[in-house]
Parts: sequence; C-alpha cells; structure tokens
Amino acid sequence: MVRSRSFIATPPGATIKEQLNDKGMSQKEFAARMDISEKHISKLINGEVQLTPEVAVRLEVVLGVPAKFWNNLEAVYREKLIKVKAQNAMDADETLAKQLPYNEMVKFGWIPEARDSKEKVINLRKYFEVVELVLLENKRITRIACRRLAVTEKSDFALLAWVQEAKIKARNIETSPINIKGLISIIPEIRTMTVVQPKEFCPKIKSMLAGCGIAIVFLPHLKGSFLQGASFMDGNKIVVGLTARGKDADKFWFSLFHELAHIILGHIGHIDGTTDQDEEAADAWARDALISEEAFSEFVEKSSFSSTSIRTFAKTLGIAPGIVVGRLQNEGCIKHNMMNGLKEHYEIAV
Repeated sequence: MVRSRSFIATPPGATIKEQLNDKGMSQKEFAARMDISEKHISKLINGEVQLTPEVAVRLEVVLGVPAKFWNNLEAVYREKLIKVKAQNAMDADETLAKQLPYNEMVKFGWIPEARDSKEKVINLRKYFEVVELVLLENKRITRIACRRLAVTEKSDFALLAWVQEAKIKARNIETSPINIKGLISIIPEIRTMTVVQPKEFCPKIKSMLAGCGIAIVFLPHLKGSFLQGASFMDGNKIVVGLTARGKDADKFWFSLFHELAHIILGHIGHIDGTTDQDEEAADAWARDALISEEAFSEFVEKSSFSSTSIRTFAKTLGIAPGIVVGRLQNEGCIKHNMMNGLKEHYEIAV
C-alpha cells in the first residue's frame, strides 16, 4: 500500500491475500496451484510486480473470481499509484522550490511568473529539464566546477539555477572541438586584454575560447549565490559562466582565469564536482598566470605600494593595475580599503 495526502493505492495482492486467508491456503500451496514461483507470488501479493491478463485468467480458475475483476483491480491500482507518486513528488518539489530564487529568475526573464506554488514547480521542472526537482540532487546532472565566496544550502540552489541559464545560453554558441593545448597557447593573449575595455575584449575572448571548444557566457548575479563563476561539460563543449555585471575588474579576471584553470588542470566533468584541493589549485594557477610568484615577490620586497609604483609594476607586466591591487589586498600587503581607485568597475552586457 502506498499513500499520499489525497490518495491510497492498494495493490490487487491485498485482495489475493484475503482470498487465501478465507480459503485457509498458504502462499506456498497457492504458488503450486497457480504454477508460478513462490517468489513471484510473494511479489504479486506485495504489489511489486504487475498483475498481467495471463495471471488474471489463472486467478479466475484457482480462486473462482472472474479475470475481469482482477484486471480492473490492477488498472485502478496503477492509476492510483501514479496519482500518489505525482502528489508526493509535487509536495517534495514545492518544498524544494522555496529554496530557489524564483522571483529573481523571473526578473531576469529566465522563467515565467507563476500564480501558485504548483505552477512554480511546473515552470521550474521545465526550466531545469527534469521530471522532478529532487533530481537536481543527482550529481550526474550537476557536475560543476565553480568559484564561490561562501557555500550554504540556499546558495547551492541559486548556483544550480544560474548554471542552468548558462547552459541554455551556451547552446546558441557554436564552438570548435575541445582543444586544451589550444587554450593554453592563448592564455598569454587573453592576459593582455586586462588593459582594455569590456566592449573590446568580450567579443575577442568569446571567439578565441569558442575556437578551443569553450562557450563563455556572462550572466547577472543571483543574490545569495556568492557565485563568481562556474565551468562544466555540456555535450561536446565546455561552458564557462561568469558573473559580470557591476564587478571589479580584478575579480572578473581572477574568476575567468580560475575557471580556465579548472579546464586546463582537468577538473571538469567529474561526477563529484571539484574538491577543496581542486579549488585551491585553480586559485594558485589563476594567481600565478596573472602575476608570477617571482615577479610579485620581487615587487613586495621593495615595500613600495604607492599608486605610482603599482601602476609602473602593472605596466611592466602588461596588466591592469587593479589586478596588482587585488593581489596585494588578498595577500595582506595592503588593507582592502586601500588603492581601490586603481580598480576599474565593469558593466558587461548580459
């Protein structure tokens, strides 16, 4: 027997068991008379296997109850079973839907408005392309490498929503076959773009990465997600999503290089996602790709962190001075409220 708030699905086996009790017949004897294995009879009585028309005919002969009765009982059970499962799934999904930033997703045009919680669930199922929202907990569906500033249950759901939008947007981007060596070869050129404006570097980076089998997508920030960027496999391409609107340039570039690091270091596509060690390795790779450890150490040894010295050092490296400021702040060389005037603030169209 299976139940939900409104329905109870009772298998035909319950009625068979009543008949056996009335006749004082054991399941073992009943199996012999039906010429069916005891194991199958046990499953039939427990509703674990379907009562077929052939079995219904045998039941008519052995128990004296018309086959039509058994066939009808089975049909009613299967119909009720579907309703029970659907209602229980809806109840579970309504609870889960409350964890998703539905109103923000509507504001960004990702999903339509909903009149009630059930319509929300239906819209979200279509958006995520799953028959039930609980399937979002399946790691085979959500293999993601990402950079976040904090991790909470709510931020996990916001991440899933954000990543799904990146996946949808990336489907319209044509890419060449994945080429990791090609990606490594263009890293120096991408690094030089830190000194130009988004309207110039965005189309170039999109084109260069597409040539390596990578579709890059810029998306707005979802409140509570703490998300900086994410990368994952989707079909025959790699998708890189970045939170871009209203973002300091140094954070944008570090996030981009962090996601490219996941690709280069082979962290993409693992069933369990990335480990803390993977995230640390990607951080280190991004940090050193933007400013080598040797160059940074030499600069820090001079202990001169004036605006002029930072600009000069950045120019020598061929990168934006804001990236140097971000590195100095993160490594505790200067306070986080110092030299922020050297950082650019990007507004990238999404």
